[in-house]
Amino acid sequence: MVSFKEFRELLIILHANNLISDAEFVLFYDIFTSKNPDFPYNSYEQFNLDAMNAAECKAEFRVEKQDLPRLAQALQLPPVFRCEQRSICDSMEGLCILLKRVAYPCRLSDLIPRFARPVSVLSLITNHVLDYIYAVHAHRITQWNQDILNPVALQNYADAIYRKGAALDNCFGFIDGTVRPISRPGERQRVVYNGHKRVHALKFQSLALPNGLIGNLYGPAGTFLLGKTFFFQLFLLISSSKFRVIYLISEGRKHDAGMLADSGLLCDLQRFAFSPTGRPMCIYGDMAYPFRVHLQTPFRHLPLAPPMQEYNESMSSVRIAVEWLFGDITNSFKFLDFKKNLKIGLSSVGKMYIVSALLRNAITCLYGNETSFYFGIEPPTLEEYFQ
Repeated sequence: MVSFKEFRELLIILHANNLISDAEFVLFYDIFTSKNPDFPYNSYEQFNLDAMNAAECKAEFRVEKQDLPRLAQALQLPPVFRCEQRSICDSMEGLCILLKRVAYPCRLSDLIPRFARPVSVLSLITNHVLDYIYAVHAHRITQWNQDILNPVALQNYADAIYRKGAALDNCFGFIDGTVRPISRPGERQRVVYNGHKRVHALKFQSLALPNGLIGNLYGPAGTFLLGKTFFFQLFLLISSSKFRVIYLISEGRKHDAGMLADSGLLCDLQRFAFSPTGRPMCIYGDMAYPFRVHLQTPFRHLPLAPPMQEYNESMSSVRIAVEWLFGDITNSFKFLDFKKNLKIGLSSVGKMYIVSALLRNAITCLYGNETSFYFGIEPPTLEEYFQ
């Protein structure tokens, strides 16, 4: 593959030998001149993890230096990543590029001194590793995960929550929705506009567990995510031999109860949420959710009797854990909080959030977090979670 620089040098030689005219030279030289800045990536040393300081690794990648090989192995990364235009990098470098990209708001050019690669290659590698982790491991968080949501584990979670003062002794987790602001898209802006928060956003639903893990994540609500493009859901209804087209334009303002219905989580609860003795287990949500056997909510009809008020207060005091987990994701990967660079037409914003939640679960398995310390229950090891 010939680079722009090499082609320009060839043009100069052709023009010097009168093989092309002045007009042709000017035309081709302008066409094959990159509009992007020409960064001197060749002047930097190639990426070498062994040469990095332990403090640098923790600050740039959010993972201790000695744990990065464990994380790469647990994620089952291939020895080599091969991009579409035949650029290659090993698994460790690819993982570190992705981690540094999402760790803090930065331009791809800011990664050049560390990885000594062109901006276009850094972008390709980031997306390639992101797609691989999503394809191989997304089911661990987007579907019912029996490894961490089996009957014995559910009973252990419920016991831990009850020990912290919860009124319910069969509640094993907490559910809530979160609004993730994004850059205003160039078209279909109303589809992702959230009137309550007054921001363009995508919505996600999360199930928080007392061991500090996100047990289930649904979103972005109301959209299909494929590669770098959002395909808005389209339903054709046949009625009286006529087709009626209905667009679900609710991605940014989907109600929490609507996300619950779309996610299928309630059906999974009805199938799997039972203790080892067969007792129904439940999760707890705010007043936006419907009251069900497997989904408990606060008392809401005023005036509240003292026992009802005590119940609400006891459950509210432990439910705050779900907010801690939302904060853990954005605190570890602050790129997700920089909405000006989250452009749904140019990058896989929803996929990036899901993969970041997976990586946050991996970090929790390694070091724990505030939620696991608060409830006094340890998360599984990294190898157990990704087995």
